[in-house]
Formats: sequence, structure tokens, C-alpha cells
Amino acid sequence: MSIAILGYGKEGHSVESYFKKLGETIKIFDNFEEKDIENFHLEDYDLVFRSPSVRPCGNFSSVTKYFFDHCPCPIIGVTGTKGKGTTCSMITKILETLGKKVWLVGNIGLPALDILAQVSPEDVVVYEMSSFQLWDLEKSPHIAVVLRIEPDHLNVHKDFAEYVDAKSNITKFQSAADFCIFFKNNEDSVAISEKSKGHKLSYPIENPSDILKEIIKSLAVPGAHNQENAEAALLACATSFNLPLNDFVIKHKDELITALSSFEGLPHRCQFVRELNGVKYYDDNFSTTLPSLEVALQAFPNQNKVLILGGRDKSNGENNPLIINLLEHAAGLKSVVLMGESGHAIFNNFKSENLHFILVESLKEAVETAKKEAEKTVNSIVLMSPAAASFDMFENVYDRGAKYQKIVKGLH
Repeated sequence: MSIAILGYGKEGHSVESYFKKLGETIKIFDNFEEKDIENFHLEDYDLVFRSPSVRPCGNFSSVTKYFFDHCPCPIIGVTGTKGKGTTCSMITKILETLGKKVWLVGNIGLPALDILAQVSPEDVVVYEMSSFQLWDLEKSPHIAVVLRIEPDHLNVHKDFAEYVDAKSNITKFQSAADFCIFFKNNEDSVAISEKSKGHKLSYPIENPSDILKEIIKSLAVPGAHNQENAEAALLACATSFNLPLNDFVIKHKDELITALSSFEGLPHRCQFVRELNGVKYYDDNFSTTLPSLEVALQAFPNQNKVLILGGRDKSNGENNPLIINLLEHAAGLKSVVLMGESGHAIFNNFKSENLHFILVESLKEAVETAKKEAEKTVNSIVLMSPAAASFDMFENVYDRGAKYQKIVKGLH
């Protein structure tokens, strides 16, 4: 069999490795533009795998499509604009604590083909699914979790409608035997849930039992958004065990508290870095959008905050007035240290009597400036939540977060 791979990133490497072991013939196409594809003579290949960032066309396959066709065990798929990785990790932690063999794959980092040969029917796969992975999917997971949906990736998708339509494939092909768990306070999440023919369960949970409250309260990571993620995770796990939520939490109360109290969260998502001179430093460098900034600010309602903001704007400046409005109404926000392309745009184009803006030219200067500002008041935190992509100054969000943490840990 001859196989073409469009794009040679993490998933492209995974496809190559998987099919090389099967002795197949492989051709890799990389560093191309969409208009170049018509010259690749893809009709000559038995299978064509697109990387997530390549727009679907014709009979392209993908790691996600191939995995769904060949996975022998149930799949819990999770999508949303933010919170996917955290919710997937919570689900994995809970199921493993309860003795399940769990494979965590997808957008969170591990390509699904890397583990396909090892999966058995008794296992559970937890799949973090971006719009790019869902774009042309023709099967839906047994349990679909739909978190909050907000505009994102509009530099790739034609518009927000296309983005939501791609996300909808997580429920579109479900049967009456499947399950959809959705965030009921978001109209796009609700709309996606309505495409499911399966059983529907919504969160936030109304009138939670005392036991559920106690379990949620044990969660180690801060923020109301993480409590919502935990509710979604608990619903998914209860469904995986074929139990109603109340029966599930009563039966497994101690194990659930153990799982959530030991869950430290994911790197660069409101991650505590250190405390120095009474100031706590948090790394939320996974924040690349306005909604993620809003969630981060709400996670610390009782602290005075110095915010580090800015990077490459994914909204072409359209979100800047909304960011200003959000900052003006953020409780306890003392100073905003601006950096990067969007930081310069905000500083140059927006004035506010209620906000103290400081423009800097490097991450090191941003951290040192934030330190000085935060130490002026008691009960302060420094929060880096850029609300922008990292590619103006860094390789990616992981690079940005790692460099932020290194600078913070070097302060004295």
C-alpha cells in the first residue's frame, strides 16, 4: 500500500512510524501551501493523511479518522475552546485511580497512532480533540464531552461557523447508545449537543449533593472554571462506569477525593510557580484568547493582581476593545504589564483612567516590572496570562511558559 503524508509535524511523524512497521511505501510532503496540493498527484496513493492544519479535501484521511476506524475500545472524546487538556487529564486521573487502563491521546500531545497497536478492548481511550482533528471526522466517540465554545483559530477556519461545524462532528455521528456531556451555559455548546442522538447530560450540576460538593471542594487547582471541568470529568467517568452521577460519587467517594486532591493541573494553565516576598507567581501562558484571560482573572477573585499581557493577536485587533473592557472590570487588578505585538497595540491605541499600563520590550523586563508593582501591595499575585499567541517572540506557548518560569525562579 502506498501512503502520502501531508505535513511532517508530530502527527506526520507518527503516521510514518506506524506504517513503516507495516512495511508500507510512504511519501512525505512538507513545507507547502494549499495551492500546491493539486500538483502532488495524490490520486496515485492508496491513503492520504493530512496533518491537523491542512484543510480537508476529497478523501483525505487523518490520524483521528484512522484511529476511530480501528480502535478496539470505547473512546471518550473531549472538545471545547479551552479546558480540553485539563478535563482530559482529570478524566484520566479518575479512571486510573479506579483501576482502569487509560490511554490519553490527541491534541494534548501523544498522537493516537503511537498507541493503537497496544490498546485492548478492556481499555479506555481519552482523546483531546481540536477543531482541526474533528474537521472531517465521520465517526463520533461513545462519550462526547463538549466544553465551553468561543471563537478561536479564525486565522485557519473561514469563520466561526466553520469552527463550530468542525467541533460538531464530536456528536454528529453518535447513536442512541452513546452519551453527550455538554456545558449548558454556552449556546454553541448546546447547539453541538443537539446534534447528538445519544443520552444527554449537562453541567454545571444543579443542586449538587453534599457528597459531590465535598468531592469538588477537594480539587487542588484554583478557579471556578476548573470546578466546571471537574464536573464534566466526573460525568464522563460515571457514564464510563454506566452509573448515574449520584450513585457513582457515593460508591467511589474516597477514590474521587484522592484523584482530585492530587491533581496538580497541567503546565502553563494557572500553574503556581513560586512565592517570593509575599507575592505568588502564576503561569497561565496557555492563555491565547480573550475567554482564557477572563477565566484566569476570575480564578483569583480575592487577590490583588499584576497582569502580564500580550503577544501575537489571533483576532487581528478585534478583541482589544473587549480586553480593555474586561480589564477595567477585573477585581483587584492593580497594574497591566504589556509586551509583544498586541501589547504595543493596546498601549498605543487605548487609554484608561482606571488601568495602569506599563509597556516593556522583553519577558525579563516584564517579570521584573511586575515584581516591583506586586510588592507595593499585600496579598498580591503576578499572573502571566497573555491572551495572545506566542509566535511573535517565542517558538510556542510551551517555550514562552518555560522561559517565564525560569525568570521567575531566578528572582531574588
